[in-house]
Amino acid sequence: MLVVTTNGISGRKLQELGVAKGTTVQSVHFGKDLMSGFKTLVGGELTSYNEMMDNARGIATQRMEADAAGMGADAVVGVRYASSSVTQGAAEVMCYGTAVKFVE
Repeated sequence: MLVVTTNGISGRKLQELGVAKGTTVQSVHFGKDLMSGFKTLVGGELTSYNEMMDNARGIATQRMEADAAGMGADAVVGVRYASSSVTQGAAEVMCYGTAVKFVE
């Protein structure tokens, strides 16, 4: 399935089907969360959180694509991501966009 951040697809006429979305809530292992807490004392990149967020974005995107496929979509346009903290060490990631069908 074609997934783009633009609001259209060059050279294609589109029929809007509705909002497609996918969400997930992810957390890091307690040990990694503890080590990241220590890392904040000295500064630097929190790689365990980067990995968690990359994984969460991938899952949310797959779920959005499945939601769009359920509507009969050929593509999703205007894709955006949002995230929020649920609790310490856990975050929700949402991926959403407009499911569209190609019109001949």
